[in-house]
Amino acid sequence: MELDMNTGKILSELEKNGFEAYMVGGCVRDSIMGREIHDTDITTNALPQQITEVFRGYKVIPTGIQHGTVTVICGDTPYEITTYRIDGKYSDHRRPDTVEFTTDITDDLARRDFTMNAIAMDRNGNIVDPFGGINDIENRIIRCVGAPEQRFAEDALRIMRAVRFSSQLGFRIDIRTARAIYDMHPQLRDISRERLREELDKLICGSNAVEVLMEYSNVITSIISEFKPCIGLDQRSPYHKYTVWEHIIRAMAAAPQEDLFLRRALFFHDIGKPPCMKLDETGRGHFKQHDRVGAEMTETIMKRLRYDNRTIADTVKLIANHSKKLKNRIDVKKMLSVMGDKLFFKLMELKKCDNSAKNPFVADENHVFDSYIEMGREMIANNECRSIKGLALKGTDLMALGLKGEEIGSTLDELLELVMEERLPNDKRTLTEYMRQRCSR
Repeated sequence: MELDMNTGKILSELEKNGFEAYMVGGCVRDSIMGREIHDTDITTNALPQQITEVFRGYKVIPTGIQHGTVTVICGDTPYEITTYRIDGKYSDHRRPDTVEFTTDITDDLARRDFTMNAIAMDRNGNIVDPFGGINDIENRIIRCVGAPEQRFAEDALRIMRAVRFSSQLGFRIDIRTARAIYDMHPQLRDISRERLREELDKLICGSNAVEVLMEYSNVITSIISEFKPCIGLDQRSPYHKYTVWEHIIRAMAAAPQEDLFLRRALFFHDIGKPPCMKLDETGRGHFKQHDRVGAEMTETIMKRLRYDNRTIADTVKLIANHSKKLKNRIDVKKMLSVMGDKLFFKLMELKKCDNSAKNPFVADENHVFDSYIEMGREMIANNECRSIKGLALKGTDLMALGLKGEEIGSTLDELLELVMEERLPNDKRTLTEYMRQRCSR
């Protein structure tokens, strides 16, 4: 591992003052795997006040000093430096009630979640790996350090982290750790919604998300119980080859991994199907209004998980419109008006991903959505009217013609409809003449 200048400086400062210093956790794991390193955590046998003294010439923030953590700013980079420690009980299943500082790096590594994260490396590349983390990385295994039941009892979020890492890294979860996940996943209900939300977002963007969500659906339903009826539900439709749950996650996985917004919308897009399912006299399944119901359910869930209002509104809008049929150019323009430019293109991509997780003949329709994308781009490039703001006739013009109050808003809506349907050109003189004739009737 080639150290950047700031990391090397932090480690050297501690060593020059007679202390041990190691990089630890995810940065070491990612270095061994050849992945990009984002954050570098450092552990040392120096006590918090000694760390502060070593870095007296730097900006030092006592971020978690009661737990042995001091943040040092080197260059523009923050480094969390934590004293080797042994954790006490976790009454709140999140943080230890007490910590005991130790001089043994192995004691510190023993408190960590998974063996792949319990590896330390000094600035010369020397490794401390008492729990076989490197071997588990090479064999692509996620295994708890020590007893998984104890690790998950300390912090139940580690259950979610295990499945998230499996999704991101493509590692399998070892049998004993998996058994503890199945037994203990209800404890996730005690974890803060924000922490669960962050892990969920990372999980659904993983390259191995389909396999993980199929195998550990009970972990997800511990967080989002509304998904339970989706698991194993046969859609009984000629368009579908998967259950509702498998369709959802395969459609989600068709979106680019880096597009969290689209993946999240697809993750929720058919959650409204179970309550809307009706069988006709032939036994075929129908799901009328599932887009509207799913949008309402998604809004409730996302508020519960503390997503921001903009993200909720945009996601809900996509889901509410994902089953709407478009047949021609006018429909495309109207959908552009409803969705706005940016969300319109997301909707077309969502529809393509949705189709890709159905029977093959349905995906043949995707070229139609590609043509709608081109239509939308042309409309935007030509500045075609698709909103009241773009109308050639304004509210002030209607006031001059004698309209007042709410009548102005409803008339603008009417004019926009006529222009988008190409029954009237978006020309001020023509629209004014139309209004004069209308007002004289």
